[in-house]
Amino acid sequence: MNVAVIGLGSMGKRRIRLIQSNFKDVNIVGLDKIEEKCKEAEELFSIKTSTDSDNILSNTDIDAVFISTSPLSHSKLIKEVLNRNINVFTELNLVNDLYDENIKLASDNNLTLFLSSTQLYRKEINHITEVINKSNKQTNYIYHIGNYLPDWHPWENYKDFFVGDKRTNGCREILAIELPWLINTFGEVEKIYVTKDKMTDLEIDYPDSFLITIQHKSGDKGNLIVDLVSRKPVRNLEIINEDFYFSWDGSPTGLQKYNITTNEAENIDLYDEIASESNYNETIIENAYLEEIYDFFDAISNNKPHGKYSFNEDKYILNLIDVIENSNDNTVYDF
Repeated sequence: MNVAVIGLGSMGKRRIRLIQSNFKDVNIVGLDKIEEKCKEAEELFSIKTSTDSDNILSNTDIDAVFISTSPLSHSKLIKEVLNRNINVFTELNLVNDLYDENIKLASDNNLTLFLSSTQLYRKEINHITEVINKSNKQTNYIYHIGNYLPDWHPWENYKDFFVGDKRTNGCREILAIELPWLINTFGEVEKIYVTKDKMTDLEIDYPDSFLITIQHKSGDKGNLIVDLVSRKPVRNLEIINEDFYFSWDGSPTGLQKYNITTNEAENIDLYDEIASESNYNETIIENAYLEEIYDFFDAISNNKPHGKYSFNEDKYILNLIDVIENSNDNTVYDF
């Protein structure tokens, strides 16, 4: 199989590294409009690169493209690739530009249109979801995800990174990462209540903290805190049910279930091997990113339209995020 990776920043390099390490029969070419990034990728991975998409996509037999550029550029790139009759894997889009058009284009051309949603591939989340699905009791949760925005990519200024843009801001990205699995696990939203603030002196024109109360149609409820303020990177989850209590710190070794017989918290070990990069927080591991790639290649081989998460499902999530961002304090929104 021949694949092209468009966007040779941190995520594009991650995709290349994982493909080269795990798929020996896949040939990779790289694309980026910045020549320095192309040269860096050539040195790191010994691949052919170009700053010109026509140079690669028109003259090479490409089976699939990974789009790892900034989110606002995704829609047009997806359309271009689909029009070339090539399967698409895209990172989070954060906006729904051209969604209906690209969904139809992929369907008409019988192509896979695959949208990343990495948390759906985390073993901890799959385990939690399985236990909750077997329960007939109401379940509530408290979930806090926080990380100081300048620490996200310490190698570059946050104003030069897509999270500095209001349309693709940092809180929006966190919500786009977490809400798909929360909705998948607890059900669609019935009511939502939001308060938001600008707590930092950061040069951003959007709120940097959200406190969100969600009532799901299943009857489950949750309190979700999302912020770009916390100087300690944090992902803390508590799940409360009459029959069980889970806690998770976001790390691959940090999932615990409280044993109601012994009155002790017990670790749940789900990984035979943990893959990670030293320059990322401990909650960010490579395993789920790799599972996504396996799922994408499987979807292509078996002529599936998408993986675990579709563009239609993402339309629902992005609409929910729009309501959260545009909400008025002290207002309950019904769905």
